[in-house]
Amino acid sequence: MIKIELKNNQDRLIVGKIDHEKEEQLYIAEGAEMAVLAIKDYTYEVGDKIVVSTTELSSYLAVQLDETLPLSIIYVAQQTWEYQIPLIESLRKASVETAFHSKRHHLMVRKAHDFEIKNYQNLSFNSHDQKASSGAYPHASANVETRDDAVFFAKNAIDGKYGNLSHGSYPFASWGINQQKDAALTIEFGRKVEIDWIRLLFRGDYPHDSYWTEVTLEFSDGTQQILATTNDTIFQEIKFPTKVTEFVTLKNLKKAADDSPFPALTQIEVFGRNK
Repeated sequence: MIKIELKNNQDRLIVGKIDHEKEEQLYIAEGAEMAVLAIKDYTYEVGDKIVVSTTELSSYLAVQLDETLPLSIIYVAQQTWEYQIPLIESLRKASVETAFHSKRHHLMVRKAHDFEIKNYQNLSFNSHDQKASSGAYPHASANVETRDDAVFFAKNAIDGKYGNLSHGSYPFASWGINQQKDAALTIEFGRKVEIDWIRLLFRGDYPHDSYWTEVTLEFSDGTQQILATTNDTIFQEIKFPTKVTEFVTLKNLKKAADDSPFPALTQIEVFGRNK
């Protein structure tokens, strides 16, 4: 069983009409395999959140909580997942201005199909990741994010947006390191996965930007892969024998000897299979 609930900042269920011809009701949708909450006339308010619950202790879900977000296959490690709707102005800069701002909404959560789980795929992609860990994976986090600004959050590096010839607000959000020499970004999978291919897309707003000449990729067993990199504005990649891991950390970022202090990461892709 899957359930979607719309709650306010006091954790109370929101009441309203899904259509002007309908009676007011709790904004809840549920189903055995899929839940769809469709609403014609409700404007989200700051503090509203979407609560997804399942009867399974852990599950792979296909989710799309706003029309502006691509469908994501996520792994939820518990029975309840809360998605905080990003309405605060400081958070909105990292998204298209219409995100979550329509009066019409179509929220869909379903069990992932077997092929979606077993396929060889980019295991790091999650358009629904949030800054704070919520128990939904993959999840990106870092030891630094420039000015704690949403356009430089770690989660921007796994959102599937590839615009890298400028910087700042959408569609050029990235992971920014605030010139911190020991900056590191970690992609957590929440379970063991098998991976063999990693691709990195640097932000290339040159000459504003700098770049890294070498990076290290570390896995949960402590082993590492080192990748020599350039100022290329296309993906740079490394392939290696299949590795079983629960996370990947990008670290030991060696900055180029140029005048810019601003290297940044637009996207990281980690390919493999769920174990």
